[in-house]
Amino acid sequence: MQEKQSDQKVVALPVIRPNAAGIDIGDTMHVVAVPPGRSNEPVRKFGAFTCDLLEIVKWLKLCKIDSVAMESTGVYWIALFALLIQHGFEVYLVNSRHTKNVSGKKTDMEDAAWIQQLHSCGLLTRSFLPDDLTETLRTLVRQRKALIQDSSRCIQRIQKNLEMMNIKVHTVIRDITGKTGKAIVEAMINGEREAKNFLPLVDARIQASEEDIVKSLEGNWRKECLFLIKQCYAQYQQLQEHIRECEKEIETILQQMVAVQNEGVIEPPKDEPQQQQQNCETMTAGKKASNKKRKSKNTPRYDVRQYLQQIHGVDVLEIFGINEISALEILAETGTDLSKWETDTRFVKWLNLCPNNKITGGKLISSRLMSKKPNHASQAFRAAANGLKRTDNWLGDYFRRMRAKGGHKFAIVATGRKLALIYFRMVKNKEAFTPMDINEYREKHKKSKIAFYEKKLAELRKEAT
Repeated sequence: MQEKQSDQKVVALPVIRPNAAGIDIGDTMHVVAVPPGRSNEPVRKFGAFTCDLLEIVKWLKLCKIDSVAMESTGVYWIALFALLIQHGFEVYLVNSRHTKNVSGKKTDMEDAAWIQQLHSCGLLTRSFLPDDLTETLRTLVRQRKALIQDSSRCIQRIQKNLEMMNIKVHTVIRDITGKTGKAIVEAMINGEREAKNFLPLVDARIQASEEDIVKSLEGNWRKECLFLIKQCYAQYQQLQEHIRECEKEIETILQQMVAVQNEGVIEPPKDEPQQQQQNCETMTAGKKASNKKRKSKNTPRYDVRQYLQQIHGVDVLEIFGINEISALEILAETGTDLSKWETDTRFVKWLNLCPNNKITGGKLISSRLMSKKPNHASQAFRAAANGLKRTDNWLGDYFRRMRAKGGHKFAIVATGRKLALIYFRMVKNKEAFTPMDINEYREKHKKSKIAFYEKKLAELRKEAT
């Protein structure tokens, strides 16, 4: 009899959300699960057309559901998520890592029911989602980045076909997309084959000698390679036009974000010479001229720095390594309200820029990074960190010290974490960037190193006695 009573004991988790539902998202089918007793069929299958999504909303209201959890599966969740928000539901978009089912047969019906159980017990946390304005900026900035990558591939194909004809002009001229490079490529497309006839197209700023340029333009002119160069160059020009159009849309969104911060007032952009003079005046006294950020050819044609300063209230470009492109990408991924991350530690954890410590039995058994692709914001911080490897400042010195300790990849992650912490505190607390003097930083590191070895020496002496 006692064995019977012990068998009937079941450990149950408290139900925090009694009116919770779970949805397993798919391309052609969505599976929705509600608490038992709300419907004759607590787990139902629906299609993915708009009429089917409206049927899901209608059924959830009929079952008196007020909170819904769904996995972030591809982009298939976006339409249903927006519709549920529009009809007043509390929607949790959750990481699929947090909804892994117990071992056994895996079906869509079981997954939906499992998500519903986890959500009703309050075991799921929301993924970060930006507001509508930031979401629009994110889409446009990602599109611009993709267009730049596509245009780079076009240039690489042009260089490949030039190499196949043994035309070495791309090795003599630093940038084939510059004024001289474009003029030479266009002349090739228009039928020019004599090497000396290209010399009038060479700009005075080209440092290569005329003899080297003539030698680089002598080769085997192949018809199929010239045809591919013509197509790739036309595609490159078209992509450049798309980039300019995308930048105009991005500037419009930045103006709207400035208006939100300034209660609807959009300040007119300052003249470029005036802005440059202001930037020079606001530079930190101890900063050297070599630390000024040089604009690349992929930098937007408008003053991104001014927009970012008005949106954030601080100049994030003062951070070593952060340029206009990386700052714009970070803004598009994280938005302006960083209070959604309670602490800077959670922010760097979301970026996957800190160790994923695993502790068991009071011992640290692993501290490796999570094996997942870094998000776009994390990629921007890592790229900024990689640009510090040869700089003469305390962050550059930190990068080189970390590289000596654990290699290049280790240094990128460690320095990227430093940059993310500085960025978080600046934007959230509206604090200006206060760089540390490199000599002071090195002296501080020496003292900490001496203290470490003195401690070790004291321990050895204690063991010896």
